[in-house]
Amino acid sequence: MTALIHQPMPRWFKPTHQLKLHFMLLFPWFIPLISYLLLGRIYLQDIPTFLSVSGINFAIALTCLLTIDWLTKRIIGWLPDLSQALTRVTLLFLMFSTVTPSFILGSIWTYDHFHWFGYSFDWTTVKYILIFNVLANVVSVAVSESTHSLAKWRETMLEKEQLRKATLQGQVESLKNQVNPHFLFNTLNSLSSLINDEPERAELFVDEMANVYRYLLQTNDRELTLLSTEINFITSYFHLLKTRYGQGIELEVTIDDAFMNERLPPLTLQMLVENAVKHNVIMANKPLHISIRTTPDRRLIVQNTLQRKASRTASNKVGLANISAKYRLLAQADVVIQETDDQFTVILPLIEKGAGLLTEF
Repeated sequence: MTALIHQPMPRWFKPTHQLKLHFMLLFPWFIPLISYLLLGRIYLQDIPTFLSVSGINFAIALTCLLTIDWLTKRIIGWLPDLSQALTRVTLLFLMFSTVTPSFILGSIWTYDHFHWFGYSFDWTTVKYILIFNVLANVVSVAVSESTHSLAKWRETMLEKEQLRKATLQGQVESLKNQVNPHFLFNTLNSLSSLINDEPERAELFVDEMANVYRYLLQTNDRELTLLSTEINFITSYFHLLKTRYGQGIELEVTIDDAFMNERLPPLTLQMLVENAVKHNVIMANKPLHISIRTTPDRRLIVQNTLQRKASRTASNKVGLANISAKYRLLAQADVVIQETDDQFTVILPLIEKGAGLLTEF
């Protein structure tokens, strides 16, 4: 018996917040008012009549309310966005104005047909009931829309905050990778060797290094950047890697010009290239090959040869998780990660123009 009591209600029976509000706002006055308009003073003067009519009308009203709640959820599910409010409110009002009169007129017909409690049809009374029903529908639609809009607004604010945190976390990870002692030591060591032997290359190296750090600092509070901007950045970043590893690393970029103005979260390519460098063997006779290319269906593929180090570097997978989280919070298609014996591939959807903020570089 206890187990039955604690069984959760089926999803279709669980009352929504709108249903609870309708119940609290409408039932206390609407049912007594309709009942009084139907039967007059006898409704209030005779206790058995009061209890019977209230019970019948309560059951009818509850059935109507459950039907409306089910339809409301379907309409809101079909038109969930704040920008669709006008269409949503119109459909909700049309639905309320169709369903509730059907229940009311059906109930009145039943009362009249069976002469319940001595009721006989009176058009004037029915007219007043329908007028009050219109007022109740306006209140109900206002309750449904305000409740949904407030919840949607809160959800949007929460998603923006989560996206901001994910963006900041990605920036922190990237900065940590660039300013950790190993990276600085190797970068400065490469620069030092160039200064004496190849001063022109050293000057170019400094320029590219400045571009890398400038881009890292400029991505604060940005959601999206142009693919062309990200490619420019990864070219500068790869120049530092190429100076350090020489023939041990290769980068192939094949981007269709038609997609250069598409968007993606900033530092996405840097995280993926850094991930490839961190976890794979890099040797002149066995170069790490990284390719970045687009597909006709507006996807970006970042792929590297898989030649894992004998002693694997510990990874908390923050970079990949961060990229996936950003795409999820931006309501984009999922990031696809594929791994074979000799290739590691990440497939990213490119984001259309007009979405998010831009990072200029």
